[in-house]
Amino acid sequence: MRLLSSTGFRLLALFLLGLLLVLGFTFWRQSSAVPPLLAPLPQDPLIQVYFNHAQSASYTEPYRHQKRLGDDLEQRIVEAIATAHSSIDIAVHELNLPHIAQALAERHQAGVTVRVIIESHYHQPMSHLTAQDVEQLDERGRKKYEEFMQAADGDRDGQLSPTEIAQTDALVILRNAQIPVIDDTANGSKGSDLMHHKFVVIDGQVVIVGSANFTWSDIHGDFLSPESQGNANHLLKIASPALAQLFTQEFNILWGDGVGGKPDSQFGLQKPYRPPQTITLAPGSTITVQFSPTSASRPWEQSVNGLIGSVLNKATRTVDMALFVFSEQKLSDILETDRRRGVQVRALIDPGFAYRDYSELLDMLGTALADKKCRYEAENHPWGVPIATVGIPNLPKGDLLHHKMAVVDGHIILTGSQNWSNAANEGNDENLLVINNSTVAAHFNREFDRLYKDAILGIPSYIQQKIQQQQANCHL
Repeated sequence: MRLLSSTGFRLLALFLLGLLLVLGFTFWRQSSAVPPLLAPLPQDPLIQVYFNHAQSASYTEPYRHQKRLGDDLEQRIVEAIATAHSSIDIAVHELNLPHIAQALAERHQAGVTVRVIIESHYHQPMSHLTAQDVEQLDERGRKKYEEFMQAADGDRDGQLSPTEIAQTDALVILRNAQIPVIDDTANGSKGSDLMHHKFVVIDGQVVIVGSANFTWSDIHGDFLSPESQGNANHLLKIASPALAQLFTQEFNILWGDGVGGKPDSQFGLQKPYRPPQTITLAPGSTITVQFSPTSASRPWEQSVNGLIGSVLNKATRTVDMALFVFSEQKLSDILETDRRRGVQVRALIDPGFAYRDYSELLDMLGTALADKKCRYEAENHPWGVPIATVGIPNLPKGDLLHHKMAVVDGHIILTGSQNWSNAANEGNDENLLVINNSTVAAHFNREFDRLYKDAILGIPSYIQQKIQQQQANCHL
């Protein structure tokens, strides 16, 4: 046996040293990819709250297999579904997560009654779209289709096999399990404005509700974008038969006779008006809930936005908002009054909506943008004394600020599916919860602080330039 020369030994040693350095660097990079966790906050025994960007938890995202910070909202939903013994009712704007669909199929096969309502725009399985259907999709719809194809094509052969479809197309999974599904055309119409709910009722005892649709982009991140961490969202799991009864009532109004029955579902403004109702869960813990839409023929104060306004009117110290959309003028006016009374107001709006001509963020900054016809929004009212504590969050590329949340005086939370807009208030099927609970509020305060710490506040220079150009071109 021939031994290595001294030169050979040196080369082998250098190779092994290099290999160890590479492996060590790889391990360090992987171990340091997720920053150190913050200490978890206490959870209320009846109201648990989870954020997909929480800095107090981490998980390995199940589709792209990326380790990241945040609560696994999909897994929370799956775990709750697995506890069902008698019934599961889901009303959600969009559903494409296969693990949720599989969990529903398993409970349905075990004898649990499962009913699902989806917005009509998202009722057709992605795998059923023809080439012509795909050509007619808008940019957002085509991106969703491409994301689905990439996620479902497990063997990467460019085609979807029946097995791949049956395992990954959430709506096909529901159909194969013979779970009844309707959308907002079940009343015989072409669909309401939007069936925008995001709630689950389990066994008439537990409600899961919040801002997140049951989709890749809203919970985990865009499948084709590794840097995406999911739109900033939250879910609450609330153990309250009384609250579950209110959400079941809303579901039954939408459901009507269900699949194959009379077209007696009631969506949108067809639903009967119901005023806010308050439930006491424990001493110092209450929830007020109301459902949209409300007809414009009723006083605004009776609507869901009116309920938001009544809470804002009672603020004494602080109002912190993280909103996807803020375009309700009356709420902006109330906040201006709050500010004059000495209430500290802070707001973050999704960058895609913050600087549109109808955005109330511009009012708070004391400025305005005209539309393409050089017209300002009706009743537009920039604040006389602008504030500099409003702006946009710094988000991972491709992600949105999808929350619809506010914290008032540090302990009152506004949450649910309702965006702060007239469209949501007067057209969509929505829900709003007003929660008075300091333990729950601590989670929302931490999330707002996370978003606010590196936010971009004030008026960006390009918006200032746009305003100046409008003033010159439109002679404003």
